[in-house]
Amino acid sequence: MITRSPLLGEFMGTFVLMLLGNGVCAAVSLKRSKAEGGGWMVVAAGWAFAVLCGIFVSQLFGSPDAHMNPAFTLAFAIKAQSFTKLLPYTLVQIAGAFCGAAATWLFYLPHWAATEDPATKLGVFATGPAIRNYPQNLFCEFLATFVLVLVAGGMSSKLVLTTGAASGLSPLLVSFLIWSVGLSLGATTGYAINPARDLGPRLAHALLPIAGKGGSDWAYAWVPIAGPMLGAGLAGWVLFLIGA
Repeated sequence: MITRSPLLGEFMGTFVLMLLGNGVCAAVSLKRSKAEGGGWMVVAAGWAFAVLCGIFVSQLFGSPDAHMNPAFTLAFAIKAQSFTKLLPYTLVQIAGAFCGAAATWLFYLPHWAATEDPATKLGVFATGPAIRNYPQNLFCEFLATFVLVLVAGGMSSKLVLTTGAASGLSPLLVSFLIWSVGLSLGATTGYAINPARDLGPRLAHALLPIAGKGGSDWAYAWVPIAGPMLGAGLAGWVLFLIGA
């Protein structure tokens, strides 16, 4: 018998999120995939559905929060003025993201050797900027995450929905939110909006024996960590100040 717990839920939810999220990146990017060249709409939709599935799995295994994202955990810690979940959730979220990325590598195993470009392979795992400009890239991740957390906070606030969302509706609403952020604000940096989403898979890229891989671009890796945490932190303070 598996003992359900919030930490197991965060791990499993993030694992599924990354398997499906990195999976859609692999599907549209790797050579000889049947979805090769599917484009940004497919990527944005795939990530939105990945979040939907991750939320249900996270709750199934015992996390009522289903954050799957250290930025969310920080924001709601600030809102609640309680930080006890921040470190343990962050650690298991990164671990789940690492394992989800590793599973993606195994799933698409023959396609890494068939894909020549090392940057394409890295792009399956980690985010990168369309135009490298660190202050601008940081701002994009900051603002996209601020919008994500602010809107998600509104979705769960009784200031907006006085009796709460209908049972089972909140995950669908969040997936629509992720879809919107991806389509509107994701094209400049690949919208990490989640430090675990980038760091865990980047570590997997660095450590796994991926055929023909290049470097893991650690020079950029701080941006999808700092930007989302700063944006979420500000959104958390706003939610706290308005009593959301």
